[in-house]
Amino acid sequence: MKCRHCFASLEESFLDLGFAPPSNAYLKRADLTEPERYYPLRLKVCTACWLVQAEAYAHANELFAADYAYYSSTSSTWLEHAACYVRDIVPRLGLGGSSFVIEVACNDGYLLKNFVSRGIPCLGIEPAAGTAGAAEKQGIPVRREFFGQELAGRLAAEGKSADLIIGNNVLAHVPDINDFVAGLRRALKPGGTITLEFPHLMRLIEWTQFDTVYHEHFSYFSLYTVNRIFACCLLRVFDVEELPTHGGSLRVFACHADDSRRASARVNDVISAEERMGLRRIETYCEFQRRADAVKDGLLSFLIEQKRAGRRVASYGAAAKGNTLLNYAGVKPDLLPFVCDAASSKQGKFLPGSHIPVFPPAEPAERKPEVVLILPWNLVDEITSQHEYIRQWGGQFAVAVPRMRIL
Repeated sequence: MKCRHCFASLEESFLDLGFAPPSNAYLKRADLTEPERYYPLRLKVCTACWLVQAEAYAHANELFAADYAYYSSTSSTWLEHAACYVRDIVPRLGLGGSSFVIEVACNDGYLLKNFVSRGIPCLGIEPAAGTAGAAEKQGIPVRREFFGQELAGRLAAEGKSADLIIGNNVLAHVPDINDFVAGLRRALKPGGTITLEFPHLMRLIEWTQFDTVYHEHFSYFSLYTVNRIFACCLLRVFDVEELPTHGGSLRVFACHADDSRRASARVNDVISAEERMGLRRIETYCEFQRRADAVKDGLLSFLIEQKRAGRRVASYGAAAKGNTLLNYAGVKPDLLPFVCDAASSKQGKFLPGSHIPVFPPAEPAERKPEVVLILPWNLVDEITSQHEYIRQWGGQFAVAVPRMRIL
Protein backbone atom coordinates (compact mmCIF):
# COMPACT_ATOMS: atom_id res chain seq x y z
CA MET A 1 0.00 0.00 0.00
CA LYS A 2 1.24 3.47 -0.94
CA CYS A 3 0.54 6.73 0.85
CA ARG A 4 -2.37 8.51 -0.81
CA HIS A 5 -0.51 11.81 -0.61
CA CYS A 6 3.25 11.28 -1.05
CA PHE A 7 3.14 7.68 -2.43
CA ALA A 8 5.73 6.36 0.05
CA SER A 9 5.33 2.70 1.05
CA LEU A 10 3.19 2.24 4.16
CA GLU A 11 4.78 -0.15 6.61
CA GLU A 12 3.59 1.05 10.04
CA SER A 13 0.19 0.21 11.53
CA PHE A 14 -1.73 2.62 13.73
CA LEU A 15 -5.01 0.83 14.48
CA ASP A 16 -6.72 -2.44 13.57
CA LEU A 17 -10.46 -2.63 14.28
CA GLY A 18 -11.01 -5.86 12.39
CA PHE A 19 -13.93 -5.98 9.95
CA ALA A 20 -17.00 -3.76 10.08
CA PRO A 21 -19.86 -2.62 7.87
CA PRO A 22 -19.93 1.03 6.73
CA SER A 23 -20.97 3.03 9.79
CA ASN A 24 -23.77 4.94 8.05
CA ALA A 25 -25.28 1.89 6.30
CA TYR A 26 -28.41 1.70 8.48
CA LEU A 27 -30.60 -1.31 7.85
CA LYS A 28 -34.31 -1.71 7.21
CA ARG A 29 -36.09 -4.64 8.81
CA ALA A 30 -36.12 -6.53 5.50
CA ASP A 31 -32.33 -6.17 5.33
CA LEU A 32 -31.85 -8.20 8.50
CA THR A 33 -32.39 -11.47 6.60
CA GLU A 34 -29.82 -10.57 3.93
CA PRO A 35 -26.01 -10.81 4.02
CA GLU A 36 -24.33 -7.66 5.28
CA ARG A 37 -21.21 -6.29 3.61
CA TYR A 38 -18.14 -5.93 5.85
CA TYR A 39 -14.78 -4.33 5.05
CA PRO A 40 -11.45 -4.28 6.89
CA LEU A 41 -11.14 -1.23 9.14
CA ARG A 42 -7.43 -0.62 9.57
CA LEU A 43 -5.25 2.49 9.70
CA LYS A 44 -1.63 2.96 8.72
CA VAL A 45 0.68 5.93 9.21
CA CYS A 46 3.09 7.28 6.60
CA THR A 47 6.45 8.01 8.21
CA ALA A 48 7.38 10.28 5.28
CA CYS A 49 4.51 12.82 5.52
CA TRP A 50 2.76 11.52 8.70
CA LEU A 51 -0.62 11.14 7.06
CA VAL A 52 -2.74 8.59 8.93
CA GLN A 53 -4.94 6.75 6.45
CA ALA A 54 -7.32 3.86 6.07
CA GLU A 55 -6.82 0.92 3.78
CA ALA A 56 -9.33 1.79 1.06
CA TYR A 57 -11.66 -1.12 0.36
CA ALA A 58 -15.07 0.57 0.13
CA HIS A 59 -15.71 3.01 -2.70
CA ALA A 60 -17.06 6.51 -2.12
CA ASN A 61 -20.23 5.88 -4.14
CA GLU A 62 -21.03 2.94 -1.83
CA LEU A 63 -20.48 5.03 1.31
CA PHE A 64 -22.39 8.15 0.22
CA ALA A 65 -25.41 6.66 -1.48
CA ALA A 66 -28.76 8.39 -2.08
CA ASP A 67 -30.06 7.24 1.34
CA TYR A 68 -26.99 8.52 3.25
CA ALA A 69 -28.45 9.00 6.72
CA TYR A 70 -26.39 11.81 8.24
CA TYR A 71 -28.21 15.15 8.24
CA SER A 72 -26.23 17.99 9.80
CA SER A 73 -29.31 19.97 10.86
CA THR A 74 -30.28 17.29 13.38
CA SER A 75 -27.87 18.82 15.91
CA SER A 76 -28.78 22.21 17.37
CA THR A 77 -25.18 22.56 18.54
CA TRP A 78 -23.90 22.15 14.99
CA LEU A 79 -26.47 24.58 13.60
CA GLU A 80 -25.31 27.26 16.04
CA HIS A 81 -21.68 26.48 15.19
CA ALA A 82 -22.44 27.07 11.49
CA ALA A 83 -24.39 30.28 12.16
CA CYS A 84 -21.56 31.63 14.31
CA TYR A 85 -19.03 30.88 11.56
CA VAL A 86 -21.05 32.85 9.01
CA ARG A 87 -21.50 35.78 11.41
CA ASP A 88 -17.71 35.92 11.76
CA ILE A 89 -16.53 35.18 8.21
CA VAL A 90 -18.82 37.59 6.33
CA PRO A 91 -17.35 40.78 7.84
CA ARG A 92 -13.85 39.27 8.05
CA LEU A 93 -13.74 38.75 4.28
CA GLY A 94 -16.10 41.58 3.36
CA LEU A 95 -18.54 39.26 1.61
CA GLY A 96 -21.67 40.68 0.00
CA GLY A 97 -24.03 40.48 -2.93
CA SER A 98 -21.23 40.45 -5.50
CA SER A 99 -19.34 37.63 -3.77
CA PHE A 100 -19.59 33.92 -4.49
CA VAL A 101 -19.37 31.14 -1.91
CA ILE A 102 -18.96 27.41 -2.54
CA GLU A 103 -19.41 24.76 0.14
CA VAL A 104 -18.04 21.32 -0.66
CA ALA A 105 -20.19 18.63 0.98
CA CYS A 106 -22.96 21.06 1.87
CA ASN A 107 -25.09 18.24 3.31
CA ASP A 108 -28.65 19.47 3.97
CA GLY A 109 -27.88 23.19 3.70
CA TYR A 110 -27.26 23.64 7.43
CA LEU A 111 -24.58 26.31 6.71
CA LEU A 112 -25.27 27.82 3.28
CA LYS A 113 -28.77 28.84 4.31
CA ASN A 114 -27.07 31.54 6.40
CA PHE A 115 -25.50 32.99 3.24
CA VAL A 116 -28.81 32.76 1.36
CA SER A 117 -30.56 34.77 4.08
CA ARG A 118 -27.90 37.48 3.69
CA GLY A 119 -28.31 37.66 -0.08
CA ILE A 120 -24.81 36.26 -0.76
CA PRO A 121 -24.72 34.02 -3.86
CA CYS A 122 -23.61 30.48 -3.11
CA LEU A 123 -23.39 26.96 -4.46
CA GLY A 124 -23.42 23.64 -2.64
CA ILE A 125 -21.58 20.53 -3.80
CA GLU A 126 -23.27 17.41 -2.42
CA PRO A 127 -23.24 13.92 -4.01
CA ALA A 128 -25.83 12.31 -1.69
CA ALA A 129 -29.27 12.81 -3.22
CA GLY A 130 -31.23 12.91 0.04
CA THR A 131 -29.21 15.63 1.71
CA ALA A 132 -28.80 17.52 -1.58
CA GLY A 133 -32.57 17.59 -1.96
CA ALA A 134 -32.96 18.95 1.56
CA ALA A 135 -30.51 21.76 0.75
CA GLU A 136 -32.34 22.64 -2.47
CA LYS A 137 -35.60 23.00 -0.55
CA GLN A 138 -33.92 25.83 1.36
CA GLY A 139 -33.21 27.73 -1.85
CA ILE A 140 -29.59 26.58 -2.20
CA PRO A 141 -28.32 25.69 -5.69
CA VAL A 142 -26.62 22.27 -5.51
CA ARG A 143 -24.38 20.27 -7.82
CA ARG A 144 -24.93 16.58 -7.08
CA GLU A 145 -21.37 15.49 -7.74
CA PHE A 146 -18.13 14.59 -6.01
CA PHE A 147 -15.66 17.46 -5.90
CA GLY A 148 -12.22 17.38 -7.50
CA GLN A 149 -10.14 19.03 -10.21
CA GLU A 150 -12.52 18.06 -13.00
CA LEU A 151 -15.59 19.69 -11.42
CA ALA A 152 -13.51 22.67 -10.25
CA GLY A 153 -12.36 23.24 -13.83
CA ARG A 154 -15.93 23.24 -15.10
CA LEU A 155 -17.00 25.70 -12.41
CA ALA A 156 -14.12 28.03 -13.27
CA ALA A 157 -15.01 27.83 -16.98
CA GLU A 158 -18.59 28.80 -16.09
CA GLY A 159 -17.36 31.89 -14.23
CA LYS A 160 -18.13 30.33 -10.85
CA SER A 161 -14.77 30.66 -9.14
CA ALA A 162 -15.24 31.39 -5.45
CA ASP A 163 -14.29 34.17 -3.08
CA LEU A 164 -14.76 31.65 -0.28
CA ILE A 165 -14.66 27.85 -0.42
CA ILE A 166 -15.87 26.03 2.69
CA GLY A 167 -15.35 22.39 3.55
CA ASN A 168 -16.52 21.20 6.96
CA ASN A 169 -15.70 17.62 7.88
CA VAL A 170 -15.17 16.61 4.27
CA LEU A 171 -11.36 16.48 3.98
CA ALA A 172 -11.25 13.14 5.79
CA HIS A 173 -13.88 11.71 3.42
CA VAL A 174 -11.80 12.22 0.26
CA PRO A 175 -10.09 9.15 -1.26
CA ASP A 176 -7.86 11.20 -3.61
CA ILE A 177 -6.61 13.95 -1.32
CA ASN A 178 -4.24 15.47 -3.88
CA ASP A 179 -6.96 15.80 -6.53
CA PHE A 180 -9.34 17.32 -4.00
CA VAL A 181 -6.93 19.99 -2.75
CA ALA A 182 -5.80 20.79 -6.29
CA GLY A 183 -9.49 21.25 -7.09
CA LEU A 184 -9.82 23.75 -4.25
CA ARG A 185 -7.02 25.82 -5.79
CA ARG A 186 -8.57 25.60 -9.25
CA ALA A 187 -11.98 26.79 -8.02
CA LEU A 188 -10.58 29.67 -5.91
CA LYS A 189 -10.42 33.23 -7.19
CA PRO A 190 -7.16 35.18 -6.83
CA GLY A 191 -7.32 36.71 -3.37
CA GLY A 192 -9.94 34.15 -2.31
CA THR A 193 -10.03 32.16 0.91
CA ILE A 194 -10.51 28.49 1.76
CA THR A 195 -11.66 27.37 5.20
CA LEU A 196 -11.67 23.70 6.10
CA GLU A 197 -12.67 22.10 9.38
CA PHE A 198 -11.58 18.60 10.30
CA PRO A 199 -11.03 16.57 13.50
CA HIS A 200 -7.51 17.09 14.78
CA LEU A 201 -5.38 13.94 14.84
CA MET A 202 -3.62 15.25 17.94
CA ARG A 203 -6.91 15.23 19.88
CA LEU A 204 -7.89 11.82 18.51
CA ILE A 205 -4.68 10.40 19.96
CA GLU A 206 -4.80 12.42 23.17
CA TRP A 207 -8.38 11.37 24.05
CA THR A 208 -8.34 7.86 22.49
CA GLN A 209 -11.12 8.81 20.09
CA PHE A 210 -10.72 5.64 18.02
CA ASP A 211 -14.47 5.51 17.46
CA THR A 212 -14.10 8.39 14.98
CA VAL A 213 -12.47 5.83 12.67
CA TYR A 214 -14.86 4.48 10.05
CA HIS A 215 -14.81 3.68 6.37
CA GLU A 216 -16.15 7.08 5.31
CA HIS A 217 -12.96 8.60 6.77
CA PHE A 218 -10.07 7.83 4.45
CA SER A 219 -7.55 10.11 6.21
CA TYR A 220 -6.79 11.65 9.62
CA PHE A 221 -4.89 14.91 9.76
CA SER A 222 -2.38 16.87 11.75
CA LEU A 223 -1.82 20.50 10.79
CA TYR A 224 1.74 19.57 9.84
CA THR A 225 0.47 17.17 7.18
CA VAL A 226 -2.29 19.46 5.91
CA ASN A 227 0.30 22.20 5.53
CA ARG A 228 2.45 19.87 3.39
CA ILE A 229 -0.47 18.78 1.21
CA PHE A 230 -1.60 22.34 0.58
CA ALA A 231 1.94 23.49 -0.24
CA CYS A 232 2.26 20.75 -2.85
CA CYS A 233 -0.90 22.10 -4.50
CA LEU A 234 0.34 25.73 -4.50
CA LEU A 235 -1.87 26.73 -1.60
CA ARG A 236 -0.78 28.17 1.75
CA VAL A 237 -2.28 27.84 5.22
CA PHE A 238 -2.12 31.32 6.72
CA ASP A 239 -4.21 30.89 9.88
CA VAL A 240 -5.73 28.20 12.09
CA GLU A 241 -8.28 28.04 14.88
CA GLU A 242 -8.65 25.25 17.43
CA LEU A 243 -12.31 24.29 17.90
CA PRO A 244 -14.11 22.11 20.46
CA THR A 245 -16.30 20.43 17.82
CA HIS A 246 -16.05 16.66 17.29
CA GLY A 247 -13.83 16.27 20.32
CA GLY A 248 -11.29 18.80 19.05
CA SER A 249 -11.06 20.12 15.50
CA LEU A 250 -9.01 22.55 13.47
CA ARG A 251 -10.31 25.25 11.17
CA VAL A 252 -7.61 26.18 8.68
CA PHE A 253 -7.61 29.29 6.52
CA ALA A 254 -5.79 28.96 3.20
CA CYS A 255 -5.10 31.03 0.11
CA HIS A 256 -3.11 30.85 -3.09
CA ALA A 257 0.61 30.39 -2.43
CA ASP A 258 1.44 33.82 -3.90
CA ASP A 259 -1.18 35.65 -1.81
CA SER A 260 0.34 38.50 0.21
CA ARG A 261 -1.49 37.78 3.48
CA ARG A 262 0.88 37.22 6.38
CA ALA A 263 0.76 33.92 8.26
CA SER A 264 -0.58 33.94 11.80
CA ALA A 265 1.74 32.77 14.60
CA ARG A 266 -0.98 30.26 15.48
CA VAL A 267 0.05 28.04 12.56
CA ASN A 268 3.52 27.43 13.98
CA ASP A 269 2.10 27.21 17.52
CA VAL A 270 -0.16 24.28 16.60
CA ILE A 271 2.53 22.49 14.59
CA SER A 272 4.93 22.88 17.54
CA ALA A 273 2.30 21.45 19.91
CA GLU A 274 1.90 18.46 17.60
CA GLU A 275 5.63 17.87 17.62
CA ARG A 276 5.78 18.04 21.42
CA MET A 277 3.03 15.43 21.60
CA GLY A 278 5.03 13.12 19.36
CA LEU A 279 3.03 13.22 16.14
CA ARG A 280 6.24 12.77 14.19
CA ARG A 281 7.48 9.84 16.29
CA ILE A 282 6.40 6.33 15.34
CA GLU A 283 6.22 5.26 19.01
CA THR A 284 3.19 7.52 19.47
CA TYR A 285 1.27 5.53 16.87
CA CYS A 286 2.45 2.07 17.85
CA GLU A 287 0.99 2.22 21.35
CA PHE A 288 -2.46 3.51 20.36
CA GLN A 289 -3.96 0.04 19.76
CA ARG A 290 -3.52 -0.85 23.43
CA ARG A 291 -5.42 2.25 24.50
CA ALA A 292 -8.26 1.58 22.07
CA ASP A 293 -8.57 -1.97 23.39
CA ALA A 294 -8.80 -0.64 26.95
CA VAL A 295 -11.80 1.53 25.95
CA LYS A 296 -13.49 -1.45 24.27
CA ASP A 297 -12.88 -3.70 27.28
CA GLY A 298 -14.20 -1.03 29.65
CA LEU A 299 -17.45 -0.73 27.72
CA LEU A 300 -18.01 -4.48 27.57
CA SER A 301 -17.30 -4.92 31.27
CA PHE A 302 -19.74 -2.14 32.14
CA LEU A 303 -22.57 -3.51 29.98
CA ILE A 304 -22.12 -7.03 31.33
CA GLU A 305 -22.14 -5.75 34.91
CA GLN A 306 -25.36 -3.83 34.27
CA LYS A 307 -27.03 -6.88 32.74
CA ARG A 308 -26.05 -9.11 35.64
CA ALA A 309 -27.36 -6.52 38.08
CA GLY A 310 -30.69 -6.38 36.24
CA ARG A 311 -30.28 -2.71 35.35
CA ARG A 312 -31.84 -1.53 32.11
CA VAL A 313 -29.44 0.18 29.70
CA ALA A 314 -30.28 2.15 26.59
CA SER A 315 -28.21 4.34 24.30
CA TYR A 316 -28.72 7.71 22.69
CA GLY A 317 -27.40 8.88 19.33
CA ALA A 318 -27.23 6.49 16.37
CA ALA A 319 -23.95 8.07 15.35
CA ALA A 320 -21.30 6.63 13.06
CA LYS A 321 -18.77 6.80 15.90
CA GLY A 322 -21.12 4.75 18.04
CA ASN A 323 -21.32 2.09 15.35
CA THR A 324 -17.54 1.81 15.23
CA LEU A 325 -17.39 1.38 19.00
CA LEU A 326 -20.25 -1.12 19.24
CA ASN A 327 -19.03 -3.24 16.34
CA TYR A 328 -15.45 -3.39 17.59
CA ALA A 329 -16.72 -4.40 21.03
CA GLY A 330 -19.17 -6.92 19.56
CA VAL A 331 -22.15 -5.39 21.35
CA LYS A 332 -25.58 -6.75 20.35
CA PRO A 333 -29.15 -6.05 21.52
CA ASP A 334 -28.77 -8.46 24.46
CA LEU A 335 -26.47 -5.90 26.10
CA LEU A 336 -27.89 -2.74 24.53
CA PRO A 337 -31.54 -3.24 23.55
CA PHE A 338 -32.15 0.03 21.68
CA VAL A 339 -30.77 3.41 20.66
CA CYS A 340 -32.68 6.68 20.28
CA ASP A 341 -31.97 9.34 17.70
CA ALA A 342 -33.56 12.62 16.63
CA ALA A 343 -32.92 11.97 12.92
CA SER A 344 -36.08 10.68 11.27
CA SER A 345 -33.86 9.18 8.55
CA LYS A 346 -32.55 6.66 11.12
CA GLN A 347 -35.69 5.94 13.15
CA GLY A 348 -37.29 2.56 12.48
CA LYS A 349 -34.02 1.20 11.15
CA PHE A 350 -31.24 -0.86 12.71
CA LEU A 351 -27.61 -0.07 13.39
CA PRO A 352 -25.22 -1.72 10.92
CA GLY A 353 -23.47 -4.76 12.32
CA SER A 354 -25.01 -4.77 15.78
CA HIS A 355 -28.62 -4.69 14.48
CA ILE A 356 -29.71 -2.60 17.48
CA PRO A 357 -33.08 -0.93 16.68
CA VAL A 358 -33.31 2.87 16.41
CA PHE A 359 -36.26 4.58 18.11
CA PRO A 360 -37.41 8.21 18.37
CA PRO A 361 -36.05 10.34 21.23
CA ALA A 362 -39.11 9.82 23.44
CA GLU A 363 -38.50 6.07 23.92
CA PRO A 364 -36.59 6.42 27.25
CA ALA A 365 -39.67 8.04 28.81
CA GLU A 366 -41.60 4.84 28.02
CA ARG A 367 -39.00 2.28 29.13
CA LYS A 368 -37.27 4.29 31.89
CA PRO A 369 -33.76 2.80 31.64
CA GLU A 370 -31.42 3.16 34.61
CA VAL A 371 -28.51 4.08 32.33
CA VAL A 372 -28.44 5.92 29.00
CA LEU A 373 -25.14 5.49 27.16
CA ILE A 374 -24.45 8.55 24.99
CA LEU A 375 -22.65 7.35 21.88
CA PRO A 376 -21.92 10.77 20.24
CA TRP A 377 -19.85 11.98 23.21
CA ASN A 378 -19.13 15.25 21.38
CA LEU A 379 -22.81 16.18 21.92
CA VAL A 380 -23.01 15.28 25.61
CA ASP A 381 -24.04 18.75 26.77
CA GLU A 382 -26.77 19.03 24.12
CA ILE A 383 -28.18 15.55 24.77
CA THR A 384 -28.16 15.71 28.57
CA SER A 385 -29.80 19.14 28.48
CA GLN A 386 -32.56 18.02 26.10
CA HIS A 387 -33.22 14.80 28.06
CA GLU A 388 -32.76 15.94 31.64
CA TYR A 389 -36.09 14.26 32.46
CA ILE A 390 -34.26 10.91 32.49
CA ARG A 391 -32.90 11.82 35.92
CA GLN A 392 -36.47 12.03 37.30
CA TRP A 393 -36.61 8.25 37.82
CA GLY A 394 -32.99 8.01 38.90
CA GLY A 395 -31.65 7.43 35.41
CA GLN A 396 -28.01 8.23 34.71
CA PHE A 397 -26.05 9.21 31.63
CA ALA A 398 -22.78 7.50 30.69
CA VAL A 399 -20.07 7.73 28.03
CA ALA A 400 -17.41 5.20 27.02
CA VAL A 401 -14.73 7.44 25.46
CA PRO A 402 -12.02 8.20 26.49
CA ARG A 403 -12.97 5.89 29.39
CA MET A 404 -16.16 4.34 30.70
CA ARG A 405 -17.81 6.64 33.22
CA ILE A 406 -21.13 7.77 34.63
CA LEU A 407 -21.72 11.50 34.10
